[in-house]
Amino acid sequence: MVPPKFNPNAGTFIPGQYQQDFTGPNRSPFPVQKKPVSYEEFLKQKGSLNRVASPKPTNNGSNVQSALTTPALSSEATSGMSTPISRAASVASLSSLNSALSKLQVTPISDNLEALKSSSQISEIRSAIDGIVDLIQNEGISAIIDWNIADVLKSLSRPKNPPLVREGSMLLLSSLSRHYAGQVPFEAYFAPLLQFAFECLSDKERSVVRAAQSAIDSIYGMYPTEALPSVVLPELLRYLKSSAKWTSKVACLKTFDNLIRDSPNDLLEMTFVDVVPVLTDVATDFKPELAKVGLKTLNEFVKVLDNLDLVTRFDMIVDTLADPRKVPACIKSLSSVTFVAEVTEPALALLVPVLDMSLKLSSSSQEQLRQSVIVTENLTRLVNNKREIESYIPTLLPGIKKVIATASLPEVRELAAKALAVLQDAEAEQSDGKFHGRISLERTAEYLSELKSLINDDIIFNYMTTVVAADSNVNDWKALKEYLLMACIPYVEDKETRDQIVETIVLKLRQLFTPDAVVSQNDDGIEIVNTDFSLAYGSRMLLNKTTLRLLKGHRYGLCGRNGAGKSTLMRSIANGQLEGFPDPSVLKTCFVEHKLQGSEADMDLVAFIASDPELASVSREDISKALNEVGFNEERRSQHVGSLSGGWKMKLELARAMLMKADILLLDEPTNHLDVANVKWLQDYLLEHTDITSLIVSHDSGFLDAVCTDIIHYENKKLAYYKGNLSDFVKAKPEGKAYYTLTDSNVKMAFPPPEF
Repeated sequence: MVPPKFNPNAGTFIPGQYQQDFTGPNRSPFPVQKKPVSYEEFLKQKGSLNRVASPKPTNNGSNVQSALTTPALSSEATSGMSTPISRAASVASLSSLNSALSKLQVTPISDNLEALKSSSQISEIRSAIDGIVDLIQNEGISAIIDWNIADVLKSLSRPKNPPLVREGSMLLLSSLSRHYAGQVPFEAYFAPLLQFAFECLSDKERSVVRAAQSAIDSIYGMYPTEALPSVVLPELLRYLKSSAKWTSKVACLKTFDNLIRDSPNDLLEMTFVDVVPVLTDVATDFKPELAKVGLKTLNEFVKVLDNLDLVTRFDMIVDTLADPRKVPACIKSLSSVTFVAEVTEPALALLVPVLDMSLKLSSSSQEQLRQSVIVTENLTRLVNNKREIESYIPTLLPGIKKVIATASLPEVRELAAKALAVLQDAEAEQSDGKFHGRISLERTAEYLSELKSLINDDIIFNYMTTVVAADSNVNDWKALKEYLLMACIPYVEDKETRDQIVETIVLKLRQLFTPDAVVSQNDDGIEIVNTDFSLAYGSRMLLNKTTLRLLKGHRYGLCGRNGAGKSTLMRSIANGQLEGFPDPSVLKTCFVEHKLQGSEADMDLVAFIASDPELASVSREDISKALNEVGFNEERRSQHVGSLSGGWKMKLELARAMLMKADILLLDEPTNHLDVANVKWLQDYLLEHTDITSLIVSHDSGFLDAVCTDIIHYENKKLAYYKGNLSDFVKAKPEGKAYYTLTDSNVKMAFPPPEF
């Protein structure tokens, strides 16, 4: 039964009746009375209450308080509503606002809210807002939760309220966010409030829309780069999945576009698994205006993915996600692709929905099933880290098992069985207890346990945990350290203590992700290089936020798929372009390559080396001596450079490196064009010079086995370190064998049909 409305003109009423029957400290402090009293007597009781000042918070980031621990009120409590004296004094909009505000708890800002809702000028609105912001500042950031600011914004921004009040709600949000801008990590409280600003962007009043956009811009600007995709983006997705107005969702997509533009690609790639389904739903919305904008945003988002096999097919894949009728044509096109790039979770986020639709379509022909299984088998074979596919195992398994059980073609069943084996291996790997390169929020919280008691605020601690996990999962240790140092300032006053806490957290996380790249007391050598860097070639990111660490005298085999960027890395080192690499005056590096030009073919060997600008100060006698050490006797030294074989050209370059007194040799396919004797000579040379560090790229597995002390492996745009030679590496990483043998499963040889 709906309770009767309260009649202020009635002779008596019972306090606590109907909506006022809650007697907790956050509502009326009066005990429930069953004895009728007059309205005037009730007001007298209300005015006779003893008031005490709010206790000063001991921690600006205290835990969100429960209703039972709300601080005592420092100002006269109000009901949160302005009850009209007579029926004629009320208007529809204010009545609606009063009804909404009456449901809010009594808080120290109740008087200011009364002033705000009864304001007739923008100056009065701003004055009330300044009072609210000051009270929240004095109480602490947790007052945003304690005093139900979200409910306040929701009530004030209702469409039936006067335009000035709706604008005031957005001015309040904007003022709060600007006040706390730069006060890391208090931005943790603001992302959930974006929804109210998006709602107001659909307002008919331009002043309200401008205020809402200003609030969005203020909140958006509060967050560090790593928090945009990890904290703000989930709020945008939550809003896009809600039942909000389509015009508000269009406005939300504009913020989404800005986020794509401002966020690092590697952090965005980690969100594909969540973003692609939501944007696909938006792109297929019944409202054509929203669907059009959603499709545009989805197209922009997928371009973040760096995958050479898919980059030319992004438009086709997105169109298929938006229109399932295009599945057969898309599958046919994908089945003709020779996939060679490493397959990661974001690539699967795009392709698995298409494959799933194809495998489940009742109208799929045997040929389409064959094509679907071919694509699935190709993709699963190129998954380097099984963690990348774990999110899609529940989606793919039923379809693959169905094909194995029902497909009429043996070839289709065989390919499906191979794909099933990869999926089952990945499923088993989930529970093996090992760390597979991505840290969860629960595990991140364990690494921040020392900070939890200092912060004493669940909202801020959970927010910091999310940011730390995001930086850790892309190995951005520099950004992580900078963020933690700022975030800890409100909780750890002593700078030395703060630095020590942050350094310990970052070091432990680095040891988890790249244990061999972190300085250890057990290292059997002198560290000569330890730098964090990223490496791009054109628009392609080859290595992203990874670490290069080299020890003196070690010989590193640099391994990875073709096109991963091994030679590009060495050339960047040789040209002095690698971020953080020691200066040539500190560490000399020599790229051992055939630098012979046509004009140099007729030069004798001594003259050829003397022409190098870096050796201008070296005497011809020293050059002759160096050439003699690598096997050039007097007769050979008189030869022209152009007459040398590949092996002798290699020795010539090594002589040049000796004269440069190189600390690091960079050898790119050094055994190419060398006979067996010269390969043996090069092996012996590298093994004898234990004071020289070598970085080697070679497809000669025997050579790498003979000389390497360590293997550096390209894994998902990171450098992973393995102790031992190539054989030891293959034992730890069996898929590494395919890089250097004729059984490489990524290489497909096509021969012309025989002629009869």
